[in-house]
Amino acid sequence: MRMITFLIGLCFFANVCFADEVSIKDELAQLKVRIEALEQKLATQEKCMDEQKQCILGQNKKISEYESKLSKFDANLHRETGLPEQIVKGLEISAGATMVAQGTNNVNNASDAAAMKNSRTDGSYSTDITIGKEFEEIAGRTFLHLENGQGAGLEDNLTLYSNVNRDADDDVNVRVTEAWYEQGLFNDKAVITFGKLDPTVYFDDNAIANDETTQFLGRMFRNAPTIDFPDNTMGIRLAYMPKEWIEFNYGVFDGNNDWEKITDNLVNMGQVTFKTNFFNLPGNYRFYGWDNNTYYTKWLDETKTKENAYGFGLSFDQRANNIVTIFTRYGWQNPEVYSPNITVTGDLNYSLEQSWSAGFQVEGKPWGRENDVFAFAVGQIFPSEDYKKYYDYSAKPEGHLEAYYKIYVNKHLSLSPDFQYIWNPFGKDIVDDTNGVFIGGMRTQVDF
Repeated sequence: MRMITFLIGLCFFANVCFADEVSIKDELAQLKVRIEALEQKLATQEKCMDEQKQCILGQNKKISEYESKLSKFDANLHRETGLPEQIVKGLEISAGATMVAQGTNNVNNASDAAAMKNSRTDGSYSTDITIGKEFEEIAGRTFLHLENGQGAGLEDNLTLYSNVNRDADDDVNVRVTEAWYEQGLFNDKAVITFGKLDPTVYFDDNAIANDETTQFLGRMFRNAPTIDFPDNTMGIRLAYMPKEWIEFNYGVFDGNNDWEKITDNLVNMGQVTFKTNFFNLPGNYRFYGWDNNTYYTKWLDETKTKENAYGFGLSFDQRANNIVTIFTRYGWQNPEVYSPNITVTGDLNYSLEQSWSAGFQVEGKPWGRENDVFAFAVGQIFPSEDYKKYYDYSAKPEGHLEAYYKIYVNKHLSLSPDFQYIWNPFGKDIVDDTNGVFIGGMRTQVDF
């Protein structure tokens, strides 16, 4: 009896175990099917994500390529006219106004003897409207720059080799200062620009010392005073960038800016720029040369009135760290000639031989004002030796110092207290006035 009971129990246990084993196998099979389905679903999702990612990367690459087509060349405008507003695809318009008030302790203009050594405060304003249109499908671009202003500031009250308010624009008429077309060539390794051009956009440019509306106001820190740039004139410019680290620029301009007999008085300029990235810190090292045949006169032989002027120079800017950028400039020109069109105190001709400048700018991140900028620059201008012999002048080097602090109020407004000091003004060759000139001022930049 006991044996029968044992066998019945054993059979019951075996049946239960067998049933459990079958159930576990079924659950495992179902679980396996679910895992395979999840893996397939995950693979499908990953594939979709990869496709989306590639699509996004492709779009970003296209945008990046489009934005860098022409902007990779050193062709930035010097006038900051606010954030461009896109009207239709590729068409942008922007506008800005610059107002400058400056005072001095010493009016040293020798043509106004009654006013000399007096203090004075003057103002000026300028306005700019720019219109640009990109033609993405053909790698082309058009640009129009309208400008006007009023007030000479202190510039007509000072006798200097290089004056103190590059933004002064005493012409209330709205006029076209630039109007050009630019075409990308050879897969955007080259561009050609032609029309009414500003040569300072392409030559002797600098990242932190090239814009009088937001950077240094003094003329010698905007461009080397030893270059006789034609003023917004007919011209053609070619640029070639075989590699990302080097760029070649060449330009031909109408030296007289009269659009008449343009082949008679040409200004030729060439520049090579090395674009570095030492320690992931960008820098630009520019070397240039120029020739101007707008008829110069020889100092020591005034019968020679159809001489050429020529010169060379360099302009460097280098990021030192994440807040500091430094710059330096040097310029030289032929000391044996002068332009009859360049005068001071009415009819006094002069010419310069060399100039140098150096400085830095610091962004305001350390003191919690990341959009503010403090900048300082110093330099000297050396008059021509032949000019000194002609007039029997001592003509010492004229020294310049400038510092400004740009206060970012909002994206439409900035204020910049600006201070300048000039020692040996006009080489100390101003009759009865050899004192230094101190300039204090305020610049207001409004972007629409």
